[in-house]
Amino acid sequence: QVQLVESGGGLVEPGGSLRLSCTASGNIFSIYAMGWYRQAPGKQRELVATVASGRTTYADSVKGRFAVSRANIKNVYLQMNSLKSEDTAVYYCHASSVRDYWGQGTQVTVSS
Repeated sequence: QVQLVESGGGLVEPGGSLRLSCTASGNIFSIYAMGWYRQAPGKQRELVATVASGRTTYADSVKGRFAVSRANIKNVYLQMNSLKSEDTAVYYCHASSVRDYWGQGTQVTVSS
């Protein structure tokens, strides 16, 4: 089992920045990829960014604005710059292991 806990969400004005953090616990040595997804009201959950074996993948909508990094075996971060209103969503940390694991989510609201 793997547990994921996110932090760092909040309210920010358009053009601002936020940094999300996620810490994994439990069977962390089984994790081979970590990343972030988001779900806006009325929409499906979508990939934001992932990192696996040092390789990163980004949704087209966030390329050049967001950066995902995995500092060590149990922590993954999402630096979000130049935020837009359409980035408003609940952001979920995700870990790939023998199965998928999800955090509880953290709300990011971009509004003036």
